[in-house]
Amino acid sequence: MNGRVVLAGNVIADLVIEVPALPERGGDVVGTRTWTTAGGGFNALVAARRLGTEAVYAGLHGTGPHGDLVRAALAAEGVGTLLPARTDRDTGFTVALVDAGGERTFVTSFGAEATLAAADTATVAAQLRPGDLLQLSGYGLALPGNGPLLSGLAAAAPVGITLCLDPGPLVADIPEDVLAPVLARTDWLSANAREARLMTGLEDPRSAAAALRERLAPGAGVLVRADKDGCWLAAADRPAVHVPGFPVTAVDSNGAGDAHVGAFLALLSQGLDPLGAARGANAAAAVAVTRRGPATAPDRGELAAFLAGDPLAARIGGAADR
Repeated sequence: MNGRVVLAGNVIADLVIEVPALPERGGDVVGTRTWTTAGGGFNALVAARRLGTEAVYAGLHGTGPHGDLVRAALAAEGVGTLLPARTDRDTGFTVALVDAGGERTFVTSFGAEATLAAADTATVAAQLRPGDLLQLSGYGLALPGNGPLLSGLAAAAPVGITLCLDPGPLVADIPEDVLAPVLARTDWLSANAREARLMTGLEDPRSAAAALRERLAPGAGVLVRADKDGCWLAAADRPAVHVPGFPVTAVDSNGAGDAHVGAFLALLSQGLDPLGAARGANAAAAVAVTRRGPATAPDRGELAAFLAGDPLAARIGGAADR
C-alpha cells in the first residue's frame, strides 16, 4: 500500500484579489477580479491527491464561514481530516494580491489553526501509519504556540515515517530551538530559492542545496525549487544536480510551490526514485502556473498528457497503478 501524505500544517481561506499593480504606501487600487477559496497547505494536499495518493489534513480548522469553506473544499478533493473542528473560533484567512505579472503578495490573519495544543499533536501522532509522508510547513513552526508542539511531533516521528519540511517564507522567524530538532529528523527538505538563501546565505541554488543537505541527517535529501528553471536535487550521498523545468506561459504562480511539494511526495510514495519524482513535480508545477487559481495541480491523466512522449509519463502511470 502506498503511504499517505499527512499535512501537519495550516489549511486556511484565501481571499484572492487580482490587481493591475500593488498600491504605494497609503494608496489604493481597484481589483479586477476577486474570489475566496481554500488555500495554504490545501494546495499540496490537492496535488498529492490528484495524482492518486491518499492525503489527509492533520491541522486545526474552526467553526464559521472559513472553516466551512475549508472542510467543503477538502471533502470535494477526497482529503480527510484527523482533528475535529474547533467550536470557539473560525479558520483564519489570507489576503493574496496577484499583480499583472502573476506575482503574489500576502497578508495573513490566523484563526483556529494557530491554537494547537499538546492533545492535538498527540492525536495526530497516534494516527500516523508506517509509510506515511508527514509534511511540515515553516508557517506552523513560526507560530509561537504551534512551533514547539510541531517540532516535538517531528522529533518523535517513528522510523517508517518520511518527514518532509517546506520551510516557507517565514523561515527566518523560526526559533533555532524549534527548527533544529525538525532538521535533525527531516528526510526531505523542499525550499524555494529565496528560502534556501535565507537558510544558507548562498545565492547559488546548487550550492544552497548542497549546504542544506549538510544540515540534515545522513541519508536525507534536499530540493531547491527554481521556478521556471526547475529545481536542484541534492539526494543522499550524491552531488546536487539540476532537474530542468518545462517552458510554459505562466498566468498565475499562486500555489505552484505547494503543487511541486505535493506532487514530489505523491510520486515518491508511489515508488518513483527522487530524480523521477523531482521531474514529475517540475511538470506538475508547470501545469499549475498555466491555470488561474491556487489549487490548480494536474491529475494523473493531465500530467501524463503534458509529458506525452516522455518516458516519465509511463513511469508515473505505472507507479500510480500499484
